[in-house]
Amino acid sequence: MITEEEKQAILVVDDGPANIEVAKSTLVPEFTVLATLSGEQAIKIAEKRQPDLILLDIMMPDMDGYEVCRRLKANAHTRRIPVIFTSAKNAIMDEAKGMMLGAVDYLMKPLEPKILRVRVQAHLFQQQQWLLRERELIGRIDQLEDELKGLVDAEQQDEPVDSLS
Repeated sequence: MITEEEKQAILVVDDGPANIEVAKSTLVPEFTVLATLSGEQAIKIAEKRQPDLILLDIMMPDMDGYEVCRRLKANAHTRRIPVIFTSAKNAIMDEAKGMMLGAVDYLMKPLEPKILRVRVQAHLFQQQQWLLRERELIGRIDQLEDELKGLVDAEQQDEPVDSLS
């Protein structure tokens, strides 16, 4: 059985408690769901807890979702967390703006539970694959650096030492 610490964490940011409840009822018990009504608080939670994914409402009173996303993507500690925008706005320009700011997806409200679950799972899977590939590449780089160091060391041993005259 998976413990709470082993579950992937989803941060839900929405000024509507009903929207948070829809997300929670859809994503729990498969995921740990963190929630806040505030964009400012979302940034603090993301920095501290490093959730695996963020569901982010666009229209919020203290700071809109676009600004939250911009700040998250500008921060080295949070820039790699996938962000899915959720909004009642259905204009193509709103969706395009969110994607240009670094979001991975855009879901229309009211949230359809099955679609929400599938999209969250898909983006988390994609993120895991990306991280695995990154680890493989880092391992390969380390291997190549070791080989290069070995070649340099061998080359240096073959060079004659200049004698002092």
